[in-house]
Order: sequence, then structure tokens, then C-alpha cells
Amino acid sequence: MIGSRPRKYIQDTGLQKTIIIRRLQCENCHKIHHELPDILIPYKRYEASCFEKVVSLPHENDVAADNSTLFRWNCWFLGMINYWLACLRSIALRFQLDLTPMNLASTDSLTILKCLGRIFGNASGWLSRMNKPIVNVNLWVQTRSALLSS
Repeated sequence: MIGSRPRKYIQDTGLQKTIIIRRLQCENCHKIHHELPDILIPYKRYEASCFEKVVSLPHENDVAADNSTLFRWNCWFLGMINYWLACLRSIALRFQLDLTPMNLASTDSLTILKCLGRIFGNASGWLSRMNKPIVNVNLWVQTRSALLSS
């Protein structure tokens, strides 16, 4: 550990909180990494549960954010989901894990959320459980434009 720094985030009520996160330096590459708790998504200001509510229940959520923000979150999720599923397949192959739950070809009638529920469960925290392996193997991209080809 080489120190810590404050990190602000917004709860679903709109209340802004600050937590202290650790700064860690990799012994191999010497890069500095920030240890994010499960309640946060990399590069996002709201806590992960806010995104879960908006994506899972788009018309029934109680997140204190503008409609345009909620719309952008849905677009962000739908724009990234294929990349995330590809990352999860890659991770499963790399670590020789069972790919059966990620076989989308046999689940045509299932929505993406139901497929993710089969992999990560439907309980609160599914988004954090999904993003943790992607972040830990350095496949998380900061912006959607990083995935677009020119």
C-alpha cells in the first residue's frame, strides 16, 4: 500500500458520501491501482446498486437522478453488455471454468438480465459480481468509445 485517497459517490437517495480507498502499487508493473469496494463501479459516480435498479427495473426504480441520466445508464449498459459477456467468456476459457451458464445460443428466449442472473444470481450486488473479474484481469474499459472502431 502506498497511501489512500478520498472517493466520492452518490447513493440512490441522491446523498453524496465520501469513502477512503487504498492506493496499491503492483510489484510487477509498478502501476498504481485503486482498491474499489463492491459498492462502486469503476469510473462511475453513483453506487452500483443504483445502476442495478435502473437496468433491472427501468420504470419502477427510486434512484434520485434525472431521466436523461437514467437513459444514459441504460444505453451504457446495453452498449457494453456484449463486450462484458465476451470478457467473461475469455476469463472462463483462460481459467478453464464451466462455460455452460454463458452459452447464449441455447438461451434465445432469455433476456440478457436473465442470462446474467443465471451466472451471477439475481440478488442485490449482481453488477459488482459481474464487473469484479473483468476489472481484476484488466479488461474494464473506461469509455464506450474505446470499443468503437474508427
